[in-house]
Amino acid sequence: MDLQTLTYTVVGATFVLYVGIAVWARAGTTKEFYIAGGGIHPISNGMATAADWMSAASFISMAGLIAFNGYGGSVFLMGWTGGYVLLALLLAPYLRKFGKFTVPEFIGDRFYSKEARIVAVICLILASVTYVIGQMKGIGVAFSRFLETDYDTGLYIGMGIVFVYAVFGGMKGITYTQIAQYVVLIFAYTVPAIYISFNLTGNPIPQIGLGGNAADGTPLLQKLDQVLVDIGFTEYTSQVMGSKVNMFAYTLSLMIGTAGLPHVIMRFFTVPKVKDARMSAGWALVFIAILYTTAPSVGAMARFNFTETIQTGPVGKIESNIRYEDRPQWFKNWEKTGLLVFEDKNGDGRIQYYDDTNPGFAEKAAAFGWKGNEMTKVDRDIMVLANPEIAKLPDWVIALVVAGGLAAALSTAAGLLLAISSAISHDLLKGVFRPDISEKDELFAGRVSMAGAIAVAGYFGLNPPDFAAGTVAIAFGLAASSIFPVLMMGIFYKRMNRAGAIAGMVAGIGVTMLYVFQHKGIMFIADTAFLGDMEPNWFLGISPNAFGAVGAVVNFAVAFLVSKNTSPPPAEIQDLVESIRVPKGSGSASEH
Repeated sequence: MDLQTLTYTVVGATFVLYVGIAVWARAGTTKEFYIAGGGIHPISNGMATAADWMSAASFISMAGLIAFNGYGGSVFLMGWTGGYVLLALLLAPYLRKFGKFTVPEFIGDRFYSKEARIVAVICLILASVTYVIGQMKGIGVAFSRFLETDYDTGLYIGMGIVFVYAVFGGMKGITYTQIAQYVVLIFAYTVPAIYISFNLTGNPIPQIGLGGNAADGTPLLQKLDQVLVDIGFTEYTSQVMGSKVNMFAYTLSLMIGTAGLPHVIMRFFTVPKVKDARMSAGWALVFIAILYTTAPSVGAMARFNFTETIQTGPVGKIESNIRYEDRPQWFKNWEKTGLLVFEDKNGDGRIQYYDDTNPGFAEKAAAFGWKGNEMTKVDRDIMVLANPEIAKLPDWVIALVVAGGLAAALSTAAGLLLAISSAISHDLLKGVFRPDISEKDELFAGRVSMAGAIAVAGYFGLNPPDFAAGTVAIAFGLAASSIFPVLMMGIFYKRMNRAGAIAGMVAGIGVTMLYVFQHKGIMFIADTAFLGDMEPNWFLGISPNAFGAVGAVVNFAVAFLVSKNTSPPPAEIQDLVESIRVPKGSGSASEH
């Protein structure tokens, strides 16, 4: 069976599985649609949460960013996993104890204000829609190469699959589908990593292989450093993303953004007890760690394989650069997508790949007769998907990777779309405009909202700014600057009132969005911010992707100052906060 047929078979089988589960687990009530009936087991919920969380940015884009940013890419590993610790300890149990369906509902009740609920809905939609764009880019990348369709067609197929199992299944269908998707994506990520680690280092455990030796006995990372330095790039193990301040802000923004993402928080409303919410977060971290501890190995080995394939010998020797006509089949395949582009600048028919922005090496390149880096485009999002082809792994492994990438993108897209749908149907329609709406009509409105959200997400997916993790990082910044602070202060600061909550959210997300668009908009951010480039007018050298941390500080400060200088919350609200934080009785209050 050829690769294309095998890929269609594997991907098609997973799609049938997802749709079948959605039909089996179709939501019949609003409780099943929003929180899967509230009876999901903590381990199952942890697995579904991991799939909900590990998006196209994690599966497809993160290792590519690590491949080209070296250790600077560790901000994603630290931020995205550290955020789950915050979520498990500081938010999940208390929000579950509160017992509502959505984050805006908690904010509306805690701050006794429909206005606060509406502001929370707006913040949620801004963060979630931005996040969905990254998932759509991942779907388009996977389909455009392996199913040999154009980018637009791939998106339409993905939208159709999501429509079936998200609109009809709701949270109940999405939960069980995401469990299946986790199994698919984790096998798809780890199996090729095991193959490649064994081929390069003789050790089948990628986490250990990364610190092992290459075939010639040289430590793999040392050899990778030398390979990159030889062609003018920075040592892999010493790269950083801008300044140390930017690295810190970036990590913090991703961390508190993780703890503030509504589609993740919603998952902790699906378990029966408060204790189960904390256990779910712990299990989710375990399931996530399997992929996240493998990602550095995948990134480093992908960069090594990619560079060695093109630069086959000592720099400066004519025979060290492969002829374009002799380029391998994987190279030709990715050229068809437009995500890998070569230009023969000096007309010698060979591929020169080096850092032509490095002044020292550019001078050497001129002596060799090179006229610039001829790999004019290497989209980072292709690295995970191309790596098995570059390493010449079996076709079934390549097909599995495609299915995994699509599972990651579809699972997170479904969770985000449900968060958007519930914000519109439950928080705006039922919570503000039509409190007397029947359950049947609310369920219908939820499904219509979901369909509308899919259409909007598809529009943005057809016009993506750049690679997946670029827009995802912005989404985290928006969540960090708006939702996380108001949840934290709503739980742990009884004096926090309605005026403070609204002012804090508006100030936090406002200053973040202003900073983002001041620096030439999303297109600029996705294109350059991950490279460590620093604009002279960046505030304290902090890139727009990392500015969510600053927005969060603004939110906290404004909310605190406004609350201190306005009337305190009513006594019953302060008692409510106390009951959420401090269980009363002999233990029963913490169990339900």
